[in-house]
Amino acid sequence: MATMTHSLIVYDPGHFHAALLFFHENPRVDKDVHVYAPAGPEVDAFIAMLEGFNARAEAPTHWRISAYRGDDALERLITERRGEIVILAGRNGPRLALMHRLHDAGFSVLADKPWMTDSANLPHLDAITRAAPLAVDIMTGRINPVAELRNAVIGTKSVFGALVTGDEAPAIELFSRHHLLKKVDNRPLRRPPWFYDINVQGDGMVDIHSHYVDQAQWLLGPDHVFYADRDIDILDAERWVTEVPLDLFRESTGEDRFPAALAPVVSGDVLSLASNGRIDYRLLGTWVRHHCEWGLREPEGGSDVHGFTARGENAELTIRHGPETGFTTEFRLRVKDTRHIEPALQAWRERFTGLRITRDGGGYLFTPSPAMHIQHEAQFPVALDNFLSLVEVGDLPVELAARIRSRYTLIARARDLALNG
Repeated sequence: MATMTHSLIVYDPGHFHAALLFFHENPRVDKDVHVYAPAGPEVDAFIAMLEGFNARAEAPTHWRISAYRGDDALERLITERRGEIVILAGRNGPRLALMHRLHDAGFSVLADKPWMTDSANLPHLDAITRAAPLAVDIMTGRINPVAELRNAVIGTKSVFGALVTGDEAPAIELFSRHHLLKKVDNRPLRRPPWFYDINVQGDGMVDIHSHYVDQAQWLLGPDHVFYADRDIDILDAERWVTEVPLDLFRESTGEDRFPAALAPVVSGDVLSLASNGRIDYRLLGTWVRHHCEWGLREPEGGSDVHGFTARGENAELTIRHGPETGFTTEFRLRVKDTRHIEPALQAWRERFTGLRITRDGGGYLFTPSPAMHIQHEAQFPVALDNFLSLVEVGDLPVELAARIRSRYTLIARARDLALNG
């Protein structure tokens, strides 16, 4: 059977995730990439990143980029219709309304998260996930084999037991620290000035949390059809700021001063950026906690910091990636009753090729093989390929549509709680 080839359209790319979808070539993706955007440095940065992929020495790509720059870019995109799939990654504030318009015009949309900055646009969410064409968010967390190993360990009830209940501690905790200054594809990342405007980019309640809700849904109900009113109970939420000095803002954006729109949150030469947030909720009755924060500058030789803890009746699993682990992934299992551990260890080694498991400090240290680590940049082409498979089928699975609706409803309600009590 001949491979179906898809022509992709990229609209107003303002976030580097749009470019990462093209990090590797795909035989199902036409080499001609059609870009529509208002003129400005953001579309130029997107094109420069694709040209960098084309020019690299190892595994170069061969994208042919055609770009229309103008204030009427959206109208031209819809009228010229150079493909049936639109990629969105950039300003999050108007995202859902824009997706609704593209949906009504007959385009399938693959859009970066988060899809909104507040709850006002939630009515669009239902419209774009109830019927074709497709609307899906870019979720890379399920592509990581280490996450599959995590789920397999927690799912082995003979070893792990059921996730804990009660009010002493969350059964599942997820933590991250990202950085305003960082490198992508070994190059310093230039952020647009609006990245620092929570009305455009979103605040600490809506961004990384969308990934974490997806992870909790995957763990607790991989095939469940989620409904926010039935399956989610928000317990608590809070939001706080990172103080961003003007010098770092200049280095990050190339701009000399903070935009006038940010004046209400600027004091002297410091911007109070509400980029951090915590959410506690019960999902299908299980207590889940997310803690997401932003630091200023990525450590030299380091990267984002991640942490995960799952507490079971018979075991505790922790995963750490940060300065304390040398920015490698430490995967540790502590088990109270080891009677059933040996068959489980053997099963995990057989399922995950190259996995090493050793006794360490009263627990078990898992060392994933290099093949189990998929580079962050390389996860995005896989997400695109998965989306193309959905497009070719033509229908959004009921459980995926429900998962998306409940995910964004949860973080919108949590944000309202954090702001209003």
